[in-house]
Amino acid sequence: MDVGTIEQALPGLEQAPPVPALKPGHALPLTPQKRLMVFSGRSHPILAERIAERLGVDLGEVELKTFANDETYVRYCESVRGADVFVVQTGSPPVDQHLMELLLMIQAARLASAKRITAVIPWFAYSRQDRKAKPREPISGRLVADMLQLAGVDRLLTMDLHAGQIQGFFTIPVDHMTAQQLFARHFRDLGLFGDGVVSVAPDAGRAKVAVRFAEMLEAEFAVMHKTRPAHEQASVTEVTGRVRDKICIVGDDVTTTGGTLIAGARALREQGAREVWVYVTHALLSREGLERLAGADDITGIVVTDTVPIDPRERPDNLTVLTVAPLLAETIMNVFSDDSVSAIFGGENQLF
Repeated sequence: MDVGTIEQALPGLEQAPPVPALKPGHALPLTPQKRLMVFSGRSHPILAERIAERLGVDLGEVELKTFANDETYVRYCESVRGADVFVVQTGSPPVDQHLMELLLMIQAARLASAKRITAVIPWFAYSRQDRKAKPREPISGRLVADMLQLAGVDRLLTMDLHAGQIQGFFTIPVDHMTAQQLFARHFRDLGLFGDGVVSVAPDAGRAKVAVRFAEMLEAEFAVMHKTRPAHEQASVTEVTGRVRDKICIVGDDVTTTGGTLIAGARALREQGAREVWVYVTHALLSREGLERLAGADDITGIVVTDTVPIDPRERPDNLTVLTVAPLLAETIMNVFSDDSVSAIFGGENQLF
């Protein structure tokens, strides 16, 4: 009688089932599904919540606090490994603290093995310092770009940059959004378009943008010439174009004190303008600036976006705030799904 033997593998050394051979191809079909995660810094959590709501996701949990010695601490409270991470942080005051917090959030996500990190910066801080206007000045906008890339960001999403060359400060993709279509739709809803309306550039640098805005409103075009005797000060010297008995709409990318807008509105009124409306993407207005605009009799109405927070208790009656959350959410989704971003604007987001 033959005695057979039974071979048994030791515990933990069982033979694994055979793996089917992979056929040659251009991609490996076993990669995990992509994940979109949105996190917010402390600069504008309301806008981040609106973006997340439009995307149909919850904001990711992140611990942000300031130590007693004024240093910032960042820690993600959930795994971001392999995720497409979008960090929402705008350049509102205190600017330097919020910038440092963004850099730490980017590096923390990089060290936690996030697949791709996109910084969503509606208002790009230091963007007005994009060149050397005087000897021995820094190019602060370029320095911020270098800091973001050194921290480990893969992509930048921003709105209405102060100057087009800032995109050249980066070696990573920069998605430049614009609120021009948002403003145009708002003024059309008010009936301010067509004959009798003039799109006015506050200076020669914004002339190209004002011309495109005039096309959106089927309006005419004019430009103001101004000088800057000092920082945050402006003096309008001349208005080129027909503005008498017209409704003027003046657009700018940013205002901090409101002084330039008030000076421009006064000059247009002196030239015979019937009404002066103002729209600004980034309203970096202090309480004094809001009060100054509220008391400006030459301005009929002011329209801004929520790229930076504005306290509703201090908002003047003639100021309207439009949210950019739907636009940013759509852009984030297109970036996540690798779809075209410029298609959102019909290719009209190159303003400069």
